[in-house]
Amino acid sequence: MNEAASSVSGPARVALAVAYPLLAHWASHDGGGALAALALADLVVFVVLDGLLALRPAPWAIAAALLAALAALARTPYAQMLLLTPPVLFNAWLAWWFARSLRAPREGLITRIVAALHDCAPRDLDPPLYRYTRSLTALWAWTMALLTAANAALALIAVPDGLLARLGYLPSPSITQEQWSWFANIINYGVLGAMFAGEYLVRRQRFPERPESGFFDFLRRMARLGPRFWKELFST
Repeated sequence: MNEAASSVSGPARVALAVAYPLLAHWASHDGGGALAALALADLVVFVVLDGLLALRPAPWAIAAALLAALAALARTPYAQMLLLTPPVLFNAWLAWWFARSLRAPREGLITRIVAALHDCAPRDLDPPLYRYTRSLTALWAWTMALLTAANAALALIAVPDGLLARLGYLPSPSITQEQWSWFANIINYGVLGAMFAGEYLVRRQRFPERPESGFFDFLRRMARLGPRFWKELFST
């Protein structure tokens, strides 16, 4: 990807990430397939964005095929049903990545991020901070796993577009589609945001010697790690 495309990728990805839960929540309240297809189209573009900006044929072909399929599903109930899957898959994928990073010889994801902020190798962190970041990585893995289970359970009992309802079974207990959406598209990400901010306050108290001057400086330093760092962090 050239420099111009790389400079567009970050802001565009953030905009798409913010737009998706809002579009999905709107679609769930609206109940129509068109908005559901639009929300899923946002997700498709988010996933293949780098390939689209690099003008690679394969991502463009994949995006075109998926967007055409979503357009065909826009007038069917299946678009609403597909909205049930991203919260489950997203949390499951992150739970797997956090847990996987704790297996030797890898280093925990949080450990690698904190080491990068301290401009050192993970093993060069102070031992208490090193152990804390590994424990925190495990906590994130468990949190994501619990959110995966919660989202999957709620997707089963949502009415009218939950899995059991679509299979012809009236679940008991049940929740409305709007209630499912509040958890999956709003509360779910609120939990992650609150955990991120709360953990920063805990770490600031436990480890006062820090490279940043405050929370917003911490966010700026995280952003300055750059797209390459984040791509390598989640690479195999």
